[in-house]
Amino acid sequence: MHVPDGFINAPVSVATGAVAAAAVAVSLRGARRELAGAGGVHGAERTAPLAGLVAAFIFAVQMLNFPVAAGTSGHLLGGALAAILVGPYTGVLCVSVVLLMQGVLFADGGLTALGVNITDMAIVTTVVAYALFRGLVKVLPRRRRSITVSAFVAALISVPAAAVAFTGIYALGGTADVPIGKVFTAMVGVHVLIGIGEAVITALTVGAVIAVRPDLVHGARGLTKPLELRTSPLAAPASQDDVTTAAREEQPAPAAPRRSTRPVWLGGLAAALICAGGISYYASASPDGLEKVAHDQGIDAKAQDHAAKDSPLADYGVKDIADPRLSGGLAGVIGVGATLAVGSGVFVVLRRRKAADAVAAPAAAGDEQHSEKA
Repeated sequence: MHVPDGFINAPVSVATGAVAAAAVAVSLRGARRELAGAGGVHGAERTAPLAGLVAAFIFAVQMLNFPVAAGTSGHLLGGALAAILVGPYTGVLCVSVVLLMQGVLFADGGLTALGVNITDMAIVTTVVAYALFRGLVKVLPRRRRSITVSAFVAALISVPAAAVAFTGIYALGGTADVPIGKVFTAMVGVHVLIGIGEAVITALTVGAVIAVRPDLVHGARGLTKPLELRTSPLAAPASQDDVTTAAREEQPAPAAPRRSTRPVWLGGLAAALICAGGISYYASASPDGLEKVAHDQGIDAKAQDHAAKDSPLADYGVKDIADPRLSGGLAGVIGVGATLAVGSGVFVVLRRRKAADAVAAPAAAGDEQHSEKA
């Protein structure tokens, strides 16, 4: 659903750019809290690299276009997956990084339409998916399967929601004279089908991570009920001496050791590289949902060439490499690496800001108390 240059006029493109910039700014602040989670600064140290990996994984899986109808394909949008794995604010940043890399390096999605794409594919999908996901997990039984089912439904709905959002944007600033009713019907119809593929990919990925490390899934936090020790009603009441002895012998339980995230990180990176560097060769070559609708309905009447059309990586292939398998695979690997580097860099900076704030807060409180005493 990458919107090219020329589909949306300049005023609406500028307005959506402002919306996207504001959302990213809010997400930068919110992501600092999400990255820390329940583990404080140490939690951020664990989750910041994983957030960068989520961005790289979404980039890789977006290369795997799957057929949804005659002559039409679809691909993962990723908002639901990112929101559930690392949180809605961090999820907006993950998808935004992916869209930025795709637009700058691979000429996928217009540069003047970057605000439109971030608003539609990063903000709308993430907000809709996470709101629906949280609503479902509150009413479903507190089980891991409920998380997977909720992820499936949230991802399914997020895609046609993005199609509706694009229709609204096009109604405000579309450059071609096309009846908006036709655009709405065509966009929602094909993206409901694409949503099924999005739901399957999201549910499988979330389910796989939950099976291995449920503590790393943001959407699963607080859903696991701790074990409780209960005394049998048939047990004899304890004497005062037994209570005293037990109190003396009671020792504080040792803190649970922090489990390394390295196996998950390496496994996720391997999966991303395999998808982008190998499986992408077998992806459907049919136009995706927006491209098909644009061609059939005439939305692309005033489409413009991408400013980066001559990029060495344009159209997900390395320039001057004739072998399409090698060219596409190498471009995919480069894209995964670039997205991982930029995404991880953003989240590591946020982690350090969070750590600096955590250190500065007690110092500021101490200075304030000292001033009051003086």
